[in-house]
Amino acid sequence: MDIDKRTQQLAGRLAYIRDIFGPRENASVAMLKHRLEEFLAQAPGLGMRELSQQVARLEELFSLLEGKLENELCPMDRVRIVRHPQRICLKDILENVYDNYTEIGGQDEWSIDPGIIIARATIARRMGKKTVHQSVMVIGQEKGHGQEFRNGGSIKPWGNANALYYMRVAEVENIPIHTYVFTPGAFPVEDYPGAAQQIAKNLYVMAGLKVPIVSVFSEGGSGGAEAIALADRRLMLSHGYYSVISPEGAAAIEGGLKDKASPELIERCAERLKITAFDNLRLGFIDRVIQEPPLGARPEHYEFFRELRREVVRATDEVVHQAQSLGPLRALAMRRKKRTADPQDIFVRWQLGAKARHALVEQRYAKFRDMSRSAFLDNRALGVRLSTALARGLWSVHSLLTHDLLARYKKRFSGLLEYVEAEMRALGQGVGGPFTLLSGGRRGVPPETLECLTTLSCPEEGACRLDDVWVYVSPKSREDRTLTCPNTATHGCLDLWAPDLFGEFAGVCSHCGHHFPMEFHWYLYNVFEFAQAYEFNTAIEAGNPLEYEGFGLKLAEAKRATGLASSCITFEAKLDGISTVVAVLASPFRGGTVGAAEGEKLIRAVERARIKRMPFIMYSHGTAGIRIQEGTCGVIQMPRVTMAVRRYIEAGGLYLVLYDTNSYAGPVASFLGCSPYQFAVRSSNIGFAGPGVIRETTGMDVPPKYHRAFSALSRGHIQGIWDRRDLKKNLHQALLTMGGRNLYYR
Repeated sequence: MDIDKRTQQLAGRLAYIRDIFGPRENASVAMLKHRLEEFLAQAPGLGMRELSQQVARLEELFSLLEGKLENELCPMDRVRIVRHPQRICLKDILENVYDNYTEIGGQDEWSIDPGIIIARATIARRMGKKTVHQSVMVIGQEKGHGQEFRNGGSIKPWGNANALYYMRVAEVENIPIHTYVFTPGAFPVEDYPGAAQQIAKNLYVMAGLKVPIVSVFSEGGSGGAEAIALADRRLMLSHGYYSVISPEGAAAIEGGLKDKASPELIERCAERLKITAFDNLRLGFIDRVIQEPPLGARPEHYEFFRELRREVVRATDEVVHQAQSLGPLRALAMRRKKRTADPQDIFVRWQLGAKARHALVEQRYAKFRDMSRSAFLDNRALGVRLSTALARGLWSVHSLLTHDLLARYKKRFSGLLEYVEAEMRALGQGVGGPFTLLSGGRRGVPPETLECLTTLSCPEEGACRLDDVWVYVSPKSREDRTLTCPNTATHGCLDLWAPDLFGEFAGVCSHCGHHFPMEFHWYLYNVFEFAQAYEFNTAIEAGNPLEYEGFGLKLAEAKRATGLASSCITFEAKLDGISTVVAVLASPFRGGTVGAAEGEKLIRAVERARIKRMPFIMYSHGTAGIRIQEGTCGVIQMPRVTMAVRRYIEAGGLYLVLYDTNSYAGPVASFLGCSPYQFAVRSSNIGFAGPGVIRETTGMDVPPKYHRAFSALSRGHIQGIWDRRDLKKNLHQALLTMGGRNLYYR
């Protein structure tokens, strides 16, 4: 019976190996297959002793060749490993890594989203003869060894919302968070709360959680992974992958094919994207690689679970140690035994004090700020860099004196005068005495002021446009032809002459209000007054950090065709006298995709707005998401820019986002979607994934207007829809009304 069981195990190991290496020929795999078939053919004529010896020799051969095959794995083989049904899953980790756990927030197919598991777990630590049970919140995607209701670890928006809720619970209880990433990507639906919007919320909140966060990657697919992976320590299993897109998705885009891409192209894309654990370690996106058994960890590899436990404990200790001082003896012991000792031998209390919690958030920001700094081209001369740093320092001092010191006391004094005057007026019905002198000599509200306050009026000069005269006119207005509005069949719109439509009418149908596409230049000059603006960071250019084959030429062509160095334009401008910092994503440059250069420019723009105390406006003329040819260098911009935006908002800044044309994927699911004030130009489309991607990944056909601005408004993603002709007026009004007491320029 034992022989039969061992033989079945060998057959299972061979089937697993053949699944991993796919259809390609391999001498070691062929040898294992031949030897096993030979043994099975001879087995009926062998005695028990000889059978046992033959099986033992086969087991040794399997172990030897598995080690050899381990060194022959290509990136796509590792993808097949993490997708295999025999791969370890989160349930296995909870059973074997933690001492005790209780699932919360729903279980199995009755969960709010069965693709994600949330558990309150404990880890036992030794402190002398005493055992201490340390609590931790465990959150991760669950693929479930073939359980179809798990949806392959692809999480719906409400699953990520549930994860965020319990992250906040962990913060209240002051316990660490351990997240495990086992997802090919988020489920791309915009049902409330919306895939993109919820991932953006997760990133925004995780950036400021005041408890240690440790993430372990097995399969990390784009925004779905980032939803729970913004962590102080990021570990990765040696056979895992972490990427901006799946190799199949990259091959479909690269090949421009409607049908399935060829296996050869998929293999090449997996290699180009630099998706493996050691690639990500070299690029600086993870902190450590956890070595797995040959050909990947499976549930029967108990020694691996012990190693995983040691690593997550060590990582949590390191985060706590970095945030607060442990004391000289324990710190010395940890340094001496950093890699050899069992971390459980040195007890570290995981609860943080108030000072350490603040330091933890600052260290987290610094960690992500340093990522991908070498992934773009910075063509500034040394003198320019030094002068920029000096100017930054001077502005910091100026803002400290003007806004943090003088303005604070001035506001307090003015508030005191207003309070005293109001009390005196209420008491004496207009008796001012000496207080009227302090308040500027007012004895009542002038009639003209009262009339302005109580009657409808046009805003001040320049805030609205009485005559449709535009600084920039689209080149399409020079075409002598007529255009038919798409709504003619339903609204009875008349044909429009191009010079009128793209000139006087600003690309808007005069009958139904349909918005025809317009160049980003129209917005730059007619809304943001770019002619008088100061553009900065022009020397930062998009690069090819992964040396992706053929991408350098495509970048060069995009730069030549658009005259831009990247898809992001950053500048300071005045909107009717109000100084603002503006960032624009221009869709003509590689679809408005975001890579390392765009992320760096956005972060510097946000930091500039914070230092100079200005409102920050982000205008998406259109974005197709993260630039796939930059791999993880691109996807890491989601948490990086979101963290910068959070620091800016918490410092009192006003952040406005304006969408146009088609805005999808990573940017919407991070730094765009986290704004409290989001608006859209009429006829724009907003979402996590386009209709084609949703159809390909889920098999569902979405309604024709699924991503339209009105749908986004109905589900609470945006707060309003604006007409293109009223953008400048509406932005000015928003700057005057939405900042409140924290608005910088006030």
